[in-house]
Amino acid sequence: MLETSTELGDLSRAMEPAGAPPALLLHDRFAGLAVSHNRILRRREIPGLRIEGEETPQGARARITVEPGVHLAQPVHLCFGVLPEEGVQEIVSEFEIGEGARVSFVAHCSFPNAVRVEHRMRARIHVGRGAWMEYSETHYHGPQGGVEVLPVAHIRVGEGGFYRSAFKLVEGSAGVVRLDYVAELEREAVCELDAKVYGKGRDSIVIRESLALNGENARGLAKTRIVASDQCVSEVIGEVTGNAPYARGHVDCVEILTGPQARASAIPKLLVNDQRAKLTHEAAIGSVDKKQIETLMARGLSEAEAVDVIVRGMLR
Repeated sequence: MLETSTELGDLSRAMEPAGAPPALLLHDRFAGLAVSHNRILRRREIPGLRIEGEETPQGARARITVEPGVHLAQPVHLCFGVLPEEGVQEIVSEFEIGEGARVSFVAHCSFPNAVRVEHRMRARIHVGRGAWMEYSETHYHGPQGGVEVLPVAHIRVGEGGFYRSAFKLVEGSAGVVRLDYVAELEREAVCELDAKVYGKGRDSIVIRESLALNGENARGLAKTRIVASDQCVSEVIGEVTGNAPYARGHVDCVEILTGPQARASAIPKLLVNDQRAKLTHEAAIGSVDKKQIETLMARGLSEAEAVDVIVRGMLR
C-alpha cells in the first residue's frame, strides 16, 4: 500500500466533476491505483488482486492481476489526472484476468485546469477463459478544451470470457479525443465496446472500435453515441471481422449535431471471412427532435437549455 495524503486529497477533489466521490480514493476498504501526473499517490491491493506500479518520467506503468477463480465483490478504482495547466501523462498498463475470475474497474480521469495537457493511455488486456471483466471510464476535462486524450487498447478475450468497456466524456470540453480500441475474441467469447462523448466548441473526436471475431460463436458489439455542438468535428469508425462459424457482430453508431457548423461522419467496416458468420450495422446522423425541444421550452427552458437536457439524457 502506498499513499501520499496531501496531493491525494487534491486529486480526489478534482475527480468529483467526473463523478468520483472522494471516499473512493481515501477509504481503506477500496482497492485501486491513483496517479497524479507522474506520481503514484495510492496503490492498494486486496486478496486475489495484485497491483504493481512504477513511476516513469511522464507517467506510470502498472500491471494488474486478478488470480484465477477470484470474484471481487467491490469495484477496483483507478484514478488518473493532471492538475496543472500543462503536462504530459502517459499510462502504460497491463491487465491479466485469470481463468474464471470476475472483476469490475471504475476509472476516473480529470484534467480540470488543462490549457495544454496530453493524456496517453496504452493498455493490454487479457481476459482469461471463462473470466468476466468490466471497465468503466469517466472523464472530466474542464472548460478550456486544452486536453488531448489518446487512449489505445488491445484486448484479448479467451474462450467463454466476457469483456465490456464504457468510455464517457460529457462534462467540460472534450478537446482532442483519439480513441482506438482493438479486441480479439476466442470461441464463445463476448465483447461490448461503448463510447459516449459530448463535443463542444472546436473539439475534435475520432472513435475507432475494432472487433475480430476469431472463435466459433463469438459475439461483439461496438456502440457509439456522439453529440457534436458548435464547431465540433466527429468521426466514428466501427469495424467487425467475422473469422469463425456462427460469429455475430454489430456496429451501432448515432451522432447528433446541435450546431450549424458541427460536422460528423460514420464509417462502418464489416468483413466476413466465414460464410456462417453474420455481421450487421446501423448508423444515424441527425439533429435533436424539434418537438422535444418545443415541449421543454413550453416548460420554461431556453432553447439551449432544452437541447442540453435532451442530449444529456441520450448520453446518460
